[in-house]
Amino acid sequence: MSVDMFTWLGVAAGAITSIGFIPQLFRGYKTKRLDDISYWMPLVLAFGMSLWLMYGILRDDLAIIIANTFGIMCNLLLILMKKWYS
Repeated sequence: MSVDMFTWLGVAAGAITSIGFIPQLFRGYKTKRLDDISYWMPLVLAFGMSLWLMYGILRDDLAIIIANTFGIMCNLLLILMKKWYS
């Protein structure tokens, strides 16, 4: 697996889009309320990202693997937080 300019571009793109989960996670942790989050949204996103992760593994694409692993973890954490704080 080589790390070239395109891989770093993909890692940067994945990092920037994955950062979008952070405010929701912090807000949920701070308020202990995730009533406005449906279970379906993070479940569907985690499933789609799992497919992307498999694709990234098959393609040996580090950017896809990193971005989707982080996204899956964020979505699973949202689901767990919603369950814990319900």
